[in-house]
Amino acid sequence: MTDLATRYLYLARHGEAASEGDGSALTAAGRRQAALLGRRLAGRPISALHHGPLPRAAETARLVAEQLTGVRPRQCEEAGDFVPYVPAREELPEASAEFVLDRLSATTAEEREEGALLARRAVERFTGPVPGGEERHQLVVTHAFLVGWLVRHALDAPAWRWLGVNAANAALTVLRYTPGRPPAVLLLNDQGHLPEELHWTGYPPQLRC
Repeated sequence: MTDLATRYLYLARHGEAASEGDGSALTAAGRRQAALLGRRLAGRPISALHHGPLPRAAETARLVAEQLTGVRPRQCEEAGDFVPYVPAREELPEASAEFVLDRLSATTAEEREEGALLARRAVERFTGPVPGGEERHQLVVTHAFLVGWLVRHALDAPAWRWLGVNAANAALTVLRYTPGRPPAVLLLNDQGHLPEELHWTGYPPQLRC
C-alpha cells in the first residue's frame, strides 16, 4: 500500500483587475496585492504553483512566484474561471431559490457542462492526501468560484453551497488534507498580508468589512 501524506492547499484569488473580462490585466493595486501575497508565502515550503489561463490569474501567479524560491508558475484549465455547478430548483431552499437561479440564468448549457467537468478535475487534481509519504504544499492562483467550490467540497456541504463563499482579491484560503481525517479549513479569505487600503477589493462595497 502506498504511503500517504498531508497536502496543504493554498488558494488565492487573483489580484484586482482592470475589468472582469477575459482579457483583463491587473491594476496597480492588484500588482501590489500579488507581490504582498508572494511575500506572505515566501517562508512556506511551496513546491508547486498552478494558475488559471486568464491574464489576471497568470500575472498574479508570476508576481507571487518572484517572491518564492525555485517555484515556476504552471497554467492549468482546472484553475480557471468557470461555474462549477448549477443546481436544480428542488435542491434549493424555497426562500432563496429564485435569487440563486436568476444569478446563474445566463450560464449556457455548454458552460454548465464544461464547468462541471473542470470542477471534477479540480477536485481530483488539487484535493486529498498525497502519495509518497512527504507532506506537500501547493498554491493555486484562481478565481472566486473555484475557491468557493473547493471550500464547499472540503466541508462536504451540498453542491450548490459554493454560492455564498466569496473571495477577496489576493486573499488566502488554506485547506489541509490529512490521511485518516476529514479535510480542514485552516484559513478562509485571510488578508493579513495586505494593508487596509487593499482589503476587500473584488467585493461589492456594501459587503466590505
